[in-house]
Formats: sequence, structure tokens, C-alpha cells
Amino acid sequence: MSIIRYSAICLFAAGLSLYAQNDPQAPATPAPAAPAAPAPPVWSVGPIDFSGLVDGYYDLNFNHPGPAGADGNQLYNFDTKPNQFSLNMLKFSLSHTADPVGFQVDFGFGHAFEIIHGADASATEHIEQAFVSWKPPKAKGFQLDFGQFVTSAGAEVIESNANWNYSRSILFAWAVPYYHFGARITQPIGSHFTGGVQIVNGWNNMVDNNSGKTIGLIGNITSKKVTWSNNYYTGPENAGTNSGFRNLYDTTLLFTPSDKFNAYVNFDYGQNKIVTGKTSTTPSWKGIAFAGKFQMNDKNALTPRYEWFKDDGGFSTGTSQTLQEFTLTYEYKWVEGLLTRIEYRRDWSDQKFFERGLTPNASKNQNTLAIAFVAFFGPKR
Repeated sequence: MSIIRYSAICLFAAGLSLYAQNDPQAPATPAPAAPAAPAPPVWSVGPIDFSGLVDGYYDLNFNHPGPAGADGNQLYNFDTKPNQFSLNMLKFSLSHTADPVGFQVDFGFGHAFEIIHGADASATEHIEQAFVSWKPPKAKGFQLDFGQFVTSAGAEVIESNANWNYSRSILFAWAVPYYHFGARITQPIGSHFTGGVQIVNGWNNMVDNNSGKTIGLIGNITSKKVTWSNNYYTGPENAGTNSGFRNLYDTTLLFTPSDKFNAYVNFDYGQNKIVTGKTSTTPSWKGIAFAGKFQMNDKNALTPRYEWFKDDGGFSTGTSQTLQEFTLTYEYKWVEGLLTRIEYRRDWSDQKFFERGLTPNASKNQNTLAIAFVAFFGPKR
């Protein structure tokens, strides 16, 4: 697909979204005098909001893989260091909600940032997000962002405290990208649907690896107790060539029936066509994850997660295999902004994929037990 066709898609989507109806009506009578402005949030200075995160853990891998310091927790993101105390992330954020201009900057240190930029190490490797926003006041919720932003795909996010489990799912680690660089638009249409279009360099790269571009299409339906999120990314992602497209469909159903129980189902299907001369191959990957959070009281919560993942051709994990994973996470919230998680996880494969001791490909399974402490602050938590 040419860049002209890409541009046409984006322009058409933007025009369609701006055609959305239901302008807010002006009040029939003069508005009353505004009350005194409330005190700003504790972690705000003027129009700028600040937030931060410190995330550390100890993880016991019963396979005792490799020497100390190795990324022995295979398939994991970002708690990959076995049998030692580790810093996952130290993060600091500045933001201003678009009114009509805003911005978001997230930067930090730790092993998570090394993994996020593992394929694109550069002077920006400590940046998670850095984008500017424009939200015209009379455009019915339309917003344009430009810069580096995290992907819309997936049921989980990079920050541990915003997830239900401590370790990330196989789908998060191996099925979807972390971030993109480019432009995106979002537009609410009615009270239950939000659509979006993205045109970006590709997957996990500030500098494009070819001259093609990737298009993302987003459609989210929300109601009081169910949210259905859909993401589709397509474009040439093979280095040095525009031949062969990578396609990903990601969908998540989030159920929020009560304050005591929430659940989600996440499904991903992806494929990457590789052209070599006159021949081509198309390895694919697909998987599904289920998780439910039981909020026992204000301080205690329990979250089981199960997933199945098939890497057909070994494009994602490096081995053609079928994987399963079960995780059980206990969370204790000490005070607002400080939590502890204790987590047992078991991964197993139909191949001898996991390292045991110093021997690679020695085991079909891996069991870990972790304890993590996460502290976070900010005006919105």
C-alpha cells in the first residue's frame, strides 16, 4: 500500500469523525457565578501535573537459570531477573491536559526501559512517552496527538500499579508492540463509541526501519459494565524493505459488574510476511488470556490469570511452540500509593524451551515466586 493510500485513509477517517453530530447546546439562561476554584492537586504546580513510580521486586525461579544477572525468567516482561533483588522501573511524568494544547512526557530508568527500547536503543531510551496534543474546543471531543506514545493494543500497560497482576502476560510481551512514533487522532461518536486512526513509523522504533508506514485503526465501545476495545495495525515492518506486511488484530472485553469483581478476555492474532527473493513465508502468532480480579476488601485483592499462546514459526518467541501460563497474584494495599504483590506463576510449553541451571532448552516448564513493592504518586491515582 502506497503512502498516498495511507494518507487518503487518514484524511477520510478524520473527515468522517469531524462529521459526528450532537453539538452541546448553549444554556437557556445565564450561568451562575462560578464558585471559588478548588485547591490544586497535591502533585500539581500551576497547570502542570506531576506523577511518579518506583517499582522493585525479588523473584525466585525454581529452575535456577544462568548466572546472577542473566534475564533468566523467560517469556517475562519486565521482571526478568531471577533470584535477586531488582529495580524494574523508576519513572517520572509531567503532563497538561489539552485545553486546547497539552502534552505528556514520561521518562525514567530501570530494566523496563531497557526492554522497551531494546530494538531501538538511542538517546531517547529513557523516554516512554513524549507527545503534544491539540483538542479544539468546538470539535466534539476530537484530539490530535503527535510524538511518541504507547500502543493502543493489549489488555495491560507498562506501569505495574495499573495492572492486576505483577508479571505481564505472554500476550503483552510477545504479541503486541510497546510504543509508536507518529500521529494519532481520536473522536467520540455518540455516547458509547470512540474511533481513532494512527499513522506511525512502525513498532517500537523512533527511527523507521524502512520508508513505509504503519496504520492503526481503533474502535472502542463502552457501557456501564462492559468495555469492548478493538485495535488493528498493518504496515511493512521488515527492516530495509517495504515488501511484506505485518498485521495485528487485538481485542479486549472488560467486564466491571461490581466493585468486588472485574474480569477481562484478551485475544490477539498477528502475522508477518517475509519476502526473500521470489519466495515468502508468513509466520503467525495467536493467543487468548483470561483474568479476574477479586477485591476482597479495601486492602486485599486476588487475581488469577490464564493464557494460551501459539507461536507458529517462532517469529515472536524464537521457537515454534504452543505455550500456556497460569498466574495467581495477591495484592495488599498499605496506604494510597503503596502496594505489595506476592505472585506465583507457572509457564509450560510443548517444547523444551526453558533453561534449567546452565542448560538451555532443558525443560518444558518454569515456575517462579515473586514479591514486589510499588510506590506511586500523582494527582490522578
